[in-house]
Amino acid sequence: MLKVGIINITGYAGIELLRILENHPEVVISEVTGRSQAGKPLKEVFTHYSGDLMIKENLSESVDLIFSALPHKISASVLGQYVNNGISSIDFSADFRLPRNIYETTYDVKHPYPTLIDKFVYGLPEKDKSAIKNKKFIANPGCFPTSVILALLPLTDIKSESVIIDAKTGISGAGRSKKIDHSFSEISDNMVAYSVNGHRHEPEIEHHLNKNVHLTTHLAPMIRGIYSTIYFQTNEKVDEKIFDEYYSDHPFVSIKTLPPKVKDVRGSNFCHIFIQKLPKKSDTNTYRIISVIDNLVKGAAGQAVHNMNLMFDLEETLGLNNIALYP
Repeated sequence: MLKVGIINITGYAGIELLRILENHPEVVISEVTGRSQAGKPLKEVFTHYSGDLMIKENLSESVDLIFSALPHKISASVLGQYVNNGISSIDFSADFRLPRNIYETTYDVKHPYPTLIDKFVYGLPEKDKSAIKNKKFIANPGCFPTSVILALLPLTDIKSESVIIDAKTGISGAGRSKKIDHSFSEISDNMVAYSVNGHRHEPEIEHHLNKNVHLTTHLAPMIRGIYSTIYFQTNEKVDEKIFDEYYSDHPFVSIKTLPPKVKDVRGSNFCHIFIQKLPKKSDTNTYRIISVIDNLVKGAAGQAVHNMNLMFDLEETLGLNNIALYP
């Protein structure tokens, strides 16, 4: 059995990871931390949990794998010591997803452990599964990049222009926040675009796709989910069958013949994709792709478990075979 530790279990991604790992047949969760809840039983902080885990201030080094669900910069500051000591790690933050110059420009911080960036592999299994296998350090992708990159990966050989992304996320994407803008009265029956001068996930998408995009993100009145609608133009004809062919060996991506719904993937590690050629109104061809994921599962904890399975040569779907929560 793999002994794992979770840093910052008290965030949404951390507690979602616990939910998934509790049912994983090859894992035992031996230690968890929480920045403001250290010393408390986990079941007092999250009353839906009934186990015996205590929240610690720090992890020991007697684990096989560490998941860090801390925010950017803080994650690298804490995780760096464990990486330097050779303990396998999966980082949920942006700290190891990008080259240093792009990271520091995008997040407006100095990287606390720049010498460790090259040790990490970008953990999007559908992009390069072989690069993840048997590696020790994984940078888990962001939620918007996961949804968008999966939608565009089969088109890497297509010369496309004007890639426009309209992406909507549930409020859990903002974390466990006390901000008034994230309160029920502000979110319910409402919709708002945010980070309109440049979302931090846009450079991540561009770097890992090697393609320029324009990303607009919206906060939608739902708890979970990302619904990305992507438009692009090309002089080439796109055969929609390339999506089926590309993802034929990837168990968590499903190509749909009708536009997917957020509830189709809620609580699951699946990404549902729909592609459509739009009526021709100019000399170029215009296509629309819709990509839907659960931001806390495929966009965070589920993808991390998928990466763990690959790292330790386990069946890649282990612990992740549940269907969506419906209704």
